[in-house]
Amino acid sequence: MVARIVVAAPGSGHGKTTVATGLMAALRERGVAVSGHKVGPDFIDPSYHAVATGLPPRNLDPFLQGEQRLVPLLRHGARAAEVAVIEGVMGLFDGALATEGYASTAHVAKLVSAPVVLVVDASAASRSVAALVLGFARYDPDVELAGVILNKLGSQRHEDEIRAALEPTGIPVLGALRREEDVHAPGRHLGLVPAGERAGEAGKLAPRLAEWVRGGVDLDAVVRAAGTAPALHAPPWNPADELGDLGNGRRSVVAAASGEAFTFRYTETTELLDAAGVDVVDLDPIHDRALPDGCAGLYFGGGFPEVHVADISGNAELRGRVADAIAGGMPVVAECAGLLYLCRELDGLPMVGALDATARMTQRGALGYRRATAPTDSVLAGTGERVTGHEFHRTVVEPRNGVPAAWEWDGEPEGFSTPTLHASYLHVHWAGHPGLARRFTQAVHNG
Repeated sequence: MVARIVVAAPGSGHGKTTVATGLMAALRERGVAVSGHKVGPDFIDPSYHAVATGLPPRNLDPFLQGEQRLVPLLRHGARAAEVAVIEGVMGLFDGALATEGYASTAHVAKLVSAPVVLVVDASAASRSVAALVLGFARYDPDVELAGVILNKLGSQRHEDEIRAALEPTGIPVLGALRREEDVHAPGRHLGLVPAGERAGEAGKLAPRLAEWVRGGVDLDAVVRAAGTAPALHAPPWNPADELGDLGNGRRSVVAAASGEAFTFRYTETTELLDAAGVDVVDLDPIHDRALPDGCAGLYFGGGFPEVHVADISGNAELRGRVADAIAGGMPVVAECAGLLYLCRELDGLPMVGALDATARMTQRGALGYRRATAPTDSVLAGTGERVTGHEFHRTVVEPRNGVPAAWEWDGEPEGFSTPTLHASYLHVHWAGHPGLARRFTQAVHNG
């Protein structure tokens, strides 16, 4: 039995992340083991969940992972927890465009049979909040609305007015929180600043959020609501079942980008590689000067190298070692931030130079789900292999693709590929496409 609750909102900006993270931190302070999960592909919010819970960050996304995997992935991620707190994305019913809410918070809540708590920014309304909440409660009868948490209240009179309006609806108020300007993470061009870039500051934020939530939320009522979720019968996801030990008892080493500039790597990616006989060793492109001993492969995931470009460029020693390893045929997979790192330059400063391309920041971003096909064989995918992924960046690479490209979507080629290299803007969740992990791992072991 996994007790679980979904923290949702009418739209972005109502305070889902602060309330969800505060709930996690407050429950943990009480001695309750709690796991954090994020609906959708976002990797920034889960970084704060990890700080609050002390457990690895997790995502639940039917588009990236497949509907059938969500319950197994939830059970896997919550196996050490008493309560799972699932933070929603955008508004409760907002999913991929033109899909009638596919991959929305409501969609995920129904797939994992979890009750929903609605966080509402009440700063600019009073009795109208009741009409809003009642509409959300009735819109989809298959979504169980367990209660509401009122956020950004201005006074006790403000709170009392809303509570009185909500009383006839029968929807319980589980919390009422005052405006607190100092209990949120700073933002940037693609959302919040990841916790991994804020070191000690992120650690200090969690206790403040816990105190804020404790002062206004009925934690016992939230836990009771989470406990009403029915039993889940699908077995937990197991990375060993997906791949097995491809190393036949031996271990290989893959260096994975980390540190302030590379803060994003899906937890399950590391777990799949580990199950397949690969030891994933962190490699900080800012501070480390050499590849780890015995390095047989490279994985450069997501992050914000554009924010740290001078420091990355300044580490010429590591850039040279990475370039030599790639030129020598070491298997390498690079996604988004990793793609930028492998270019000749980023915003005019030297990078690794393994790709004949330059990268720069722009004012316009690219954001959305993608269905992609591999146009040729590479270290990551075979010709014709189809994947689901997401694109999330505000940079451009010129040229956009090599010959051959890494992926094709919407009739356009994108990225760079060779028999030993795969570099693209596309983020793919390997739990949803374990064949990618298998192919990369085999190349590492056979290298």
